Amino acid sequence: MTKTIGIFVGSLRKGSYSRIIAQEMAKLFPAGYEAKFIEIGNLPLYNQDFDDLNQVPEAYPTFREEVKQIDAALFVTPEYNRSVPAVLKNALDVASRPYGANVWDGKPAAVVSVSIGAISGFGANHHLRQSLVFLNMPTLQQPEAYIGNVQKFIDEDKGEVNNQGTKDFLKSIDDAFVKLIERY
Repeated sequence: MTKTIGIFVGSLRKGSYSRIIAQEMAKLFPAGYEAKFIEIGNLPLYNQDFDDLNQVPEAYPTFREEVKQIDAALFVTPEYNRSVPAVLKNALDVASRPYGANVWDGKPAAVVSVSIGAISGFGANHHLRQSLVFLNMPTLQQPEAYIGNVQKFIDEDKGEVNNQGTKDFLKSIDDAFVKLIERY
């Protein structure tokens, strides 16, 4: 039976380094695993009144159902101001509400942070992990996945990873993530 890994990219930017890294990782999963990119940029900001007053935006149920259908979640994100981009935090909130209907619950997760700087998105990586703990998502611990100076490993003209060492590292993350998924 094929397992589906939902991929959530924390950058909406055209040519996003996070998306390029995510696309590379999607290619590296073994047979029996399907990578599915799930769009988060079209979600209105979460407002509990939408659920409470039965005025749920059309995008919410569709997104919640997509998350419900995946077996695991891979988050690839840049860091904005030492934290997670708002679009990614919003996606977590939308799919964890209304209270008691958290569709993230129990899904294995992996976090990869990407940055043009040397700190490698450390703040975003750890802030995201805090939310995943609350959402009850067992999260890959090793190898840690901070990709700093990412522009050095990307061929922007082709929109792909151009460095075999980076590809090997991404494959090691995928392999470890698959082992985690198999445990759950």
